[in-house]
Amino acid sequence: MSELPLVRALRVPVTDTFHGVDVTEDYRWLEDASSEETIAWTKAQQHRSRIYFGGIAWRDALRARVEQLLKSEMTTYKRLLSGGSTFFALKVQTPRQRPFLVALTGLDDPAAERVVVDPDVIDPSGETSIDFFVPSPDGKQVAVSLSEHGTEDGSLHVYDVESGKAVGEPIPHVNLMGGSVAWRLDGSGFWYTRCADIAGFRQQVWFRELGDTPDRVDLAGPFADERIAENYLSASPDGRWVMDRVQKGDGGEWQVFLRSQGAGGSWWQVAGIPDKCVHAGFGTDALYLLSLRDAPHGKVLRLLLTSGTTVASADEIVPAGDTVIEDLAVTRDTVWVVDMDGGPQQVRAFDTTGGPLPLVEIPPMSSVSSYFARLSTLGQDRVAWSCESFTEPAAWWVAGHGEAPRPTELRTTTPVDLSGYEVTREFATSKDGTRIPLNVIAAPGTPRDGTAPALLTAYGGYSISLVPRFDPGMLLWLEQGGVYAVANIRGGGEFGEEWHHAGRLATKQNCFDDFIACADHLHTSGITSRERLAIMGGSNGGLLMGAVLTQRPDIARAVVAAVPVMDSLRAETTTNGRFNTPEYGTVEDPELFTVLLAYSPYHNVVDGTAYPAVLLTAGQNDTRVDAWHAKKMTARLQEATSSDRPVLLRLESTGHLAGSLNQAIDETTDWHAFLFDQLGLGYRPSAPA
Repeated sequence: MSELPLVRALRVPVTDTFHGVDVTEDYRWLEDASSEETIAWTKAQQHRSRIYFGGIAWRDALRARVEQLLKSEMTTYKRLLSGGSTFFALKVQTPRQRPFLVALTGLDDPAAERVVVDPDVIDPSGETSIDFFVPSPDGKQVAVSLSEHGTEDGSLHVYDVESGKAVGEPIPHVNLMGGSVAWRLDGSGFWYTRCADIAGFRQQVWFRELGDTPDRVDLAGPFADERIAENYLSASPDGRWVMDRVQKGDGGEWQVFLRSQGAGGSWWQVAGIPDKCVHAGFGTDALYLLSLRDAPHGKVLRLLLTSGTTVASADEIVPAGDTVIEDLAVTRDTVWVVDMDGGPQQVRAFDTTGGPLPLVEIPPMSSVSSYFARLSTLGQDRVAWSCESFTEPAAWWVAGHGEAPRPTELRTTTPVDLSGYEVTREFATSKDGTRIPLNVIAAPGTPRDGTAPALLTAYGGYSISLVPRFDPGMLLWLEQGGVYAVANIRGGGEFGEEWHHAGRLATKQNCFDDFIACADHLHTSGITSRERLAIMGGSNGGLLMGAVLTQRPDIARAVVAAVPVMDSLRAETTTNGRFNTPEYGTVEDPELFTVLLAYSPYHNVVDGTAYPAVLLTAGQNDTRVDAWHAKKMTARLQEATSSDRPVLLRLESTGHLAGSLNQAIDETTDWHAFLFDQLGLGYRPSAPA
């Protein structure tokens, strides 16, 4: 491979003072994406990266394999809701560029589905995506948020389901990193979230009457912090009530508000942040709340619904246990809860007073609820969940009144077969003695003599749990004789609130210690060696990568940090960065400033250190993590490293890991080309999946 051109960034020292401590950095100017200097430097970095990837002789063969895996005829259903007798699903069907919305008359005849909204038809460039959808109670209309170029700045459109035509004018700025809709029972209007101030978000609840009546603000507080309030609306099945679950930023602190649907109804607060009600669902005559108050593993409360009632008068119907209650849903006569034990999940059922019902059989080492697909109620009588594992693709299951749990025909179809690989559950011991689960996926008989290459990933934040998930891209690693490892580190929710709180704010360092322990375990157990280990993480997991590589530069041979947070002192100066302060903390707090400075990757790069090979990625339209994080870290690492291993920057004209199918193929190709090349694997074409 030809030598990469040197792209030095101009060093312009800027000093800030925090609580009497001076902090100097050299690359603040890269935060101005529109300046001529930043544009020129970024273009040079992009050119440098293209030279690197262009010099990998087998990259085209690898890309062909990636395209074969990701673009082959695969079908999966990502979300399932109902309206009247019609079911609605967000469907992924390659080689289409984006998921599209379909309507079905039943759950066992996908061939009878019809397309309602297809972003590829609306925008053939593949740059428009569906953020969320909510059908009307009778299923005749559906509200759909559409955003462009990965910005997640969605406009709300109402479509007639029968004709597929838009109804009325779209509503702008409904989805900025999260939005929602709750329909009036008769379908004549709906409540929706809207950002009053795009620069600062300030989410509010508005109401639209279908017709010519102007929209009106319906709820603008009292929120715990209106600057970072995130509103999630839902309506009761009987049409009597509307609920607004309001999160204070992204740290897992919630308020719950209710109002009647009737004219003149007013909102009242059912639960405040001290009540720790992290989830809620309507029954026929009660509200069921998942509370962590005095129960870090979760308990279920039942609150009879009358105007003005609060959680103080709720009854506990499902007590806390050894496993974590991760999710809940309610049908007419059943309360369904998802239990989790460090990652794998199970479903339990109770009558509406808490009496246990027969055990729901779920395959071992599977998941049924995740950050991306929670339990879904279908009308008042049914509940659905998407069941999958590391080796078995997802299938939607349904259960309900008089209907035993069963898989439906809404299942993932794919030529990718991972069933021949083994999943083992191992544990690493972190710095403070905590046992950290580690899921190891590999072919049977893979040697434990340090020769097998391994890829280790984790997330560790926001109480988001890494549950078992079927990922066709994992085969790229496994078919090369590699090991794929997923660590359930602290900061996630795998073991409840205590696990989350042990990896946030002042305890964030535990996340990095846990990951380092897992990497060390892979080495000491012979699963791999330092020179055969790669690590990868995205977003908060990208912060994890940055902290680990600066604290332990010897930990791995190669690192991919996708859309990462890298400057922890200035992250909160961005709009979405303020939403992250309940999770990370703020520099305005002297104690938390000290914590942030101690692990901020950008501020802990040391000149003359032999850093591993690093690939940083960013989205130019990313509204969650600004691209300047990756740019500044790239400049700092390139200046500091004493090794001959490359530090590369790769940018997409998209958002937060939210590109089209073609963009996903290109990005996946470059991730793996970089890792295979740096680990000295090359690429050996494999038989078709």
